[in-house]
Amino acid sequence: MARRKKGRDVHGWLVVDKPKGITSNAVVNKVRWAFEAKKAGHAGTLDPEATGVLAVALGEATKTVPYITDALKAYRFTVRLGQATNTDDTEGEITATSDARPTDGEIVAALGAFTGDIMQVPPKFSAVKIDGERAYELARDDEDFEIAARPLWVEELVMVARPDPDHVVLEMTCGKGGYVRAIARDLGEALGCFGHVAELRRIWSGPFDAEDGVSMERIEELARTPEIDDLLRPLEDGLDDLPELRCTAEGAAKLRHGNPGMVITSDAEYGDEAWASHEGKAVAVGIYRAGELHPSRVFNQ
Repeated sequence: MARRKKGRDVHGWLVVDKPKGITSNAVVNKVRWAFEAKKAGHAGTLDPEATGVLAVALGEATKTVPYITDALKAYRFTVRLGQATNTDDTEGEITATSDARPTDGEIVAALGAFTGDIMQVPPKFSAVKIDGERAYELARDDEDFEIAARPLWVEELVMVARPDPDHVVLEMTCGKGGYVRAIARDLGEALGCFGHVAELRRIWSGPFDAEDGVSMERIEELARTPEIDDLLRPLEDGLDDLPELRCTAEGAAKLRHGNPGMVITSDAEYGDEAWASHEGKAVAVGIYRAGELHPSRVFNQ
């Protein structure tokens, strides 16, 4: 007999404003403990020294994680010009320096090459797998290896401040799989002065905004109390980018058993991925065809 997971059946999203000095997995473990939840996961890792939106899914909301992972995200970050590091951030060792400092105009002109569909080589200190091993493990062992470039969609990359000649503050909106550290590294090389990330904050991710984020202090304050559930956002927030279809009780029952169910369409067209709701609660995600939703994921809230 399979062992039952300990914990509560609690479902929804918690938008954490992650502080510096803690890993994304440590945040998830703390949230899971605080809610006494059976299941938890996050939608997009932040480096330990990065801050901002870390969207944590609990229970059935973990089934909506891919939709947040695939959504656009925005970052505000400071690039330290004149220095390259082996980690492409302040945690690493300085590997090269330059006295050259670009003008504001030169920086703005260079940003265009990093927008649209670009190819990006992830940092060597990253979780990318090389022949089954994490790149950061190989890098720590001083192994000689190369990482293949990967496609990335950058919707916008703009300069928002130039505090001093050594630093520039940028904001980037991008798709899935982008490394801000790689942007800083490559921009520094393009400007002929080297560069690395000095500060990084994810200001929004899909429908979740850092301004609405909950602090770790607040989570610890309310941990394992009834009041902590008030911090949760509904599972349905993770489906924000998909059309919503409403269904009857009969249609919901069929969908919950994994069968096609009748729905009332709104913006969905034949073949679209969409989600069905009954009495305001998500029932399933699937493909809409001729008045029915054919489910691929079913929710049991």
